[in-house]
Amino acid sequence: MDKTTPGWDLYRSFLAVLQEGSLSGAARALNLAQPTIGRQIDALEQAFGEALFIRSVHGLLPTEAATALRPHAEAIAAHAAALVRTASGRRGVVEGTVRITASEVIGVEVLPPILAALRRQYPALVLELALSNAVEDLLRREADIAVRMVEPRQEALLAQRVGDIRLGLHARQEYLDRHGIPERREDLAHHTLIGFDRETAVINAMRRRVAGLDRANFALRADSDLAQLAAIRAGFGIGVCQAGIARRDPVLRRVLANDFDIPLPSWVVMHESMAGSPRCRAVFDTLVAGLVAYGRESGG
Repeated sequence: MDKTTPGWDLYRSFLAVLQEGSLSGAARALNLAQPTIGRQIDALEQAFGEALFIRSVHGLLPTEAATALRPHAEAIAAHAAALVRTASGRRGVVEGTVRITASEVIGVEVLPPILAALRRQYPALVLELALSNAVEDLLRREADIAVRMVEPRQEALLAQRVGDIRLGLHARQEYLDRHGIPERREDLAHHTLIGFDRETAVINAMRRRVAGLDRANFALRADSDLAQLAAIRAGFGIGVCQAGIARRDPVLRRVLANDFDIPLPSWVVMHESMAGSPRCRAVFDTLVAGLVAYGRESGG
């Protein structure tokens, strides 16, 4: 292998080609010329002494070597982004960039007013919001702060529990007008149910608390919580929704509240090394206060 260590620019182009599937797509994503991307891929292949992509009618397909390199290149990208965010703020001043990760529903339905108030208080803040139901790794600096629905197990993390978010079964009132209101859990067998497709850590935690969440009984299965919420609001059927969100929506009604009430413990988490950063501390404290209030609203 060439003794010259490949620079970050080569790995950045490599990741872009992996994500876009072509040199032209990577060039557009990085705002570079296509020949530049091509030269950088050639340089990386030369440095490693093997091909990273195979040309096909479907674009550039990654080789086994490229697949093996991908997680390492993604780790480099995460650290590079964290470096930029860390350098973006001056000591003692609440300014710069903070990257927050949260679930889809929390990010879309709960965080916007909290973040709007935060921005009004600190107009020099820039916020990046990464929405995913996967647990991003704060130790690898994929984000600065996380809102999590599972208890953090990693060391070197500063975690503040913000209470329980209550989950319950909800449906659009028009659906209940047509199909009736279930009075017992057994009545759900005669209703159209909305639920998950693949199990996650959060879903497994819910199933340990309340029996009866069976994928086989769902008429609509979706891994996206937003898709499930949209289906509930549209009147498709009955599904699980956060009580705090449902209380803000006049078309939704809770059913079987006594039989189906799931407390979902929630935390705001950041790497302990960020505790001394004024901007991260400000965001962390604001998220904690806002989510504690939201938990009370949902009955937690």
